[in-house]
Amino acid sequence: MSEGRTPAQIEADIVRRRQQLAVTLDEIGVRVHPKTITDNAKASVREAVDRTAGRAYVAVNRAVSGVRAELVSEDGAPRLERIVPVAVAAAALVVVVAGLSARRRNK
Repeated sequence: MSEGRTPAQIEADIVRRRQQLAVTLDEIGVRVHPKTITDNAKASVREAVDRTAGRAYVAVNRAVSGVRAELVSEDGAPRLERIVPVAVAAAALVVVVAGLSARRRNK
């Protein structure tokens, strides 16, 4: 197995392997250090929040664009035949919610 190798070569190999092991142990020490673990967890959460916020922005933007397309014509003029029923429904909803709220306060 070690035929043809001199003691100096074997010693040099041992020194090299010790250095590699020291580097590996240092890397493991950094990876399992509580600050590294905390920083990695924070980065993961930050990425997840950014990704979720981006998706929410896109969804809201699509919804707003869809509603705008329904309520405004291509030339930018309001479509009263669609806006008036929506406004009446919104006003009715406000009245119902206000009535329920007043009813709860009076009890």
